[in-house]
Amino acid sequence: MTKKKQKQTLMQTMGVTRTVIRPREESDIQLREDRIGRYFRKYLNKFVFVEFSDDFIERSKAGDLMRGVPVPLRRKEVKSFAGGDGVSMLVIAENMAWVMGCDPHFKYTKNYVAILNKLYNKKLFEALMKEGRDAAERGDMDNACIHFRASLCIQYDYLHSMYSYARACRVMYENSRNEEYVGRFKAEALDWFELLTETHPRFAMGYYYLGYSYLNMGLYSKAVLAWEGFLKFTYNSKDRKEIRKRIEQLQDPVTIEKGCLSITSGRLDEGIRTLEPYLKSKFRDWWPLHYYLGLGYKGMGRTADAVAGFRKALMINGSHLESMRELVTIYEDSDDKANVRKYTEKIKLIEAAQEEDRREYEKKAKKENRRLETEEPKLLPPEQIEHVDLSEADALIGAPEDPSSAAPDTKATPAGEPASDAPVVEPEKKRLVRRLKK
Repeated sequence: MTKKKQKQTLMQTMGVTRTVIRPREESDIQLREDRIGRYFRKYLNKFVFVEFSDDFIERSKAGDLMRGVPVPLRRKEVKSFAGGDGVSMLVIAENMAWVMGCDPHFKYTKNYVAILNKLYNKKLFEALMKEGRDAAERGDMDNACIHFRASLCIQYDYLHSMYSYARACRVMYENSRNEEYVGRFKAEALDWFELLTETHPRFAMGYYYLGYSYLNMGLYSKAVLAWEGFLKFTYNSKDRKEIRKRIEQLQDPVTIEKGCLSITSGRLDEGIRTLEPYLKSKFRDWWPLHYYLGLGYKGMGRTADAVAGFRKALMINGSHLESMRELVTIYEDSDDKANVRKYTEKIKLIEAAQEEDRREYEKKAKKENRRLETEEPKLLPPEQIEHVDLSEADALIGAPEDPSSAAPDTKATPAGEPASDAPVVEPEKKRLVRRLKK
């Protein structure tokens, strides 16, 4: 084994190198599946598309990059464009950003990126990220998401935009009651937090929020692993105390999760030994504990214990169909026709009620989805995204792969908590002009 190979292996075991590298089509926002784009495309209706004249193209720094590329104008800007007064290229740049952010798969996104990079020397992705953070601070989360997505169109692995976009998606699903909307934004947030830790594995706050994402999904072992990554790379004592307490609180759920996994993997005796002690603990009223023990007992031929387990699960969760189905199979094997009929009828009643609920939900969901896809949302409580010191994080990105050199992180306020001392915000396009001219 070469020295180089030894070093790489050592660094991977220390968890400070990119041990997971996704294909570009899974990590580049222009190529990957767009789960939430449907909620932003309504803003494209505000634009009309025109082409520059040959004379303007010849005088422009972007030159032939603009030829044959329709540029977006808001309707109020068309008159100035056509009337000879002209529209500032900075205004057009902002419009291009909106179009890219609304739909990264837009036909001319790559053209817009090339034009903007030529005109602004690649400063724009940082300016767009800061625009998004300003929008988040005033609770304009659609605006924030669109700017983060536009920034990622220009630099798909930019740490600050990845982090801010994932945080914004988290805020948005926490403030919605629409199941489809919540599901799409939750999946998007989780995927980008995972992608963030894979792309920038020494950035502590990625692990911090990834752990909470896993926790909210009931993935306790994954939450602990993510938080262990956070503890490895943060020096913030308050955060370390918080996460150590969280990990300690999850020790029993993690053990129960492992016991359930043992049973579903066929290691029945091991799973039963792991789970049985919790029957006399505070988890005794957790119905999955009894259901998985029921499965284990059934597999081991302990029929009476299995029946008791499934019945206990149903006492806690009376509509759990899988427990009923397991009881039906047990009673069929013992030719207990009365109980087979009893639980079969219960299953039919619950399935009918669930089907009725599903139809009613779909009716309401369609109406709500139409509203979400056509109406502009109200402002949410202000959300402070920009908690990480930019100079420290930028230094971290380019620093040697050495855990001792990891820069300390600053405190991140939990999503949904109002920001304090939010700055006074300038009008949108003026802010962008100011940043591009720096």
